[in-house]
Amino acid sequence: MENKTNSPKDVLFALSEIMEKRKTANPDESYVAKLFNEGVDAILKKVSEEATETVIASKCGENDAIIHEIADLWFHTIVLLKYHNLEVEDIIKEFERRFGISGIEEKANRTK
Repeated sequence: MENKTNSPKDVLFALSEIMEKRKTANPDESYVAKLFNEGVDAILKKVSEEATETVIASKCGENDAIIHEIADLWFHTIVLLKYHNLEVEDIIKEFERRFGISGIEEKANRTK
């Protein structure tokens, strides 16, 4: 896939669009379609697996491995968003909402 985007946000939007198209493709020809065909449990298993691999890479302190595993984690997390008919933009908006709010304050506001 050639990157013709201008920003990291553009890359996430482009990836999201590709996943939207592939989720109904032939599962024998598309990994995303295969995950959708297998259902939410298969997607959650991959998210969990990639999160664990991210933790291991971090513990080892190998930056290339950390980047690789987080890319895998983000990829599978976007698949999960698509499964629930959510968009990358929904997450970006949530991050934007949190700007200017301390993490402690934001977490405290969740319990109210």
